Amino acid sequence: MLPQHIEKIDGIWAGAFPALAALEPDARAVLRAQGTRMAVPRGTVLFRIGGLCHNFLMLLDGTVRVQMTAETGREIVLYRVGAGETCILTTACLMTRADYSAEGVAETDLDAIALGAGAFHELLARSAVFRDVVFASFGTRLLGMMMLVEEVAFGRIDLRLARFLVDHRDARGGLDTTHQTLAVELGTAREVVSRQLKEFERRGFVELSRGRVGVRDPDALLALERAGGV
Repeated sequence: MLPQHIEKIDGIWAGAFPALAALEPDARAVLRAQGTRMAVPRGTVLFRIGGLCHNFLMLLDGTVRVQMTAETGREIVLYRVGAGETCILTTACLMTRADYSAEGVAETDLDAIALGAGAFHELLARSAVFRDVVFASFGTRLLGMMMLVEEVAFGRIDLRLARFLVDHRDARGGLDTTHQTLAVELGTAREVVSRQLKEFERRGFVELSRGRVGVRDPDALLALERAGGV
């Protein structure tokens, strides 16, 4: 997909961000003139730790995974950005002119609108509607980040793993994933996940095979999570 000016795709961006339908005429003109629609292939690294932020991305379709890697090599997924959402880290970097402190990767092919930093600041200053959209997304994502910190700092890994396995089952009743991937999702070490999965398998809750975790007894996993463990 080649870059397009937004004036050609009003219906598309308004569908993903319905609140922007109320944009003031001068703000709408800025968005039309300076916004660019772009396609981003799956696997593209959108930003890296220490990089400068040049664009505000408004996602029309697809998913961006935002993750952080410690010096020890441990990774954690901070959050995902989906259609109709914006990235809290990008917003923060644009507002403070700070470098990125995490990495963003296109988890799927993306369809998005990119606004340059200048256009972002202009709209933020001139448009109450645009500010409301930006800060509403920022506030929602911040609450999610606080919940993640609470889970990682205080939550029991067996309970969090049980809930994750149940919530992310596919149509065949399991997950095509690795122990390392699960560890990244939960913000812990692979060895911890492997040990807990083996315990779940011993109790008949799951069935482990290479590259897959089959969920044999989702009700038992849910009961474990609701009861607060064993």
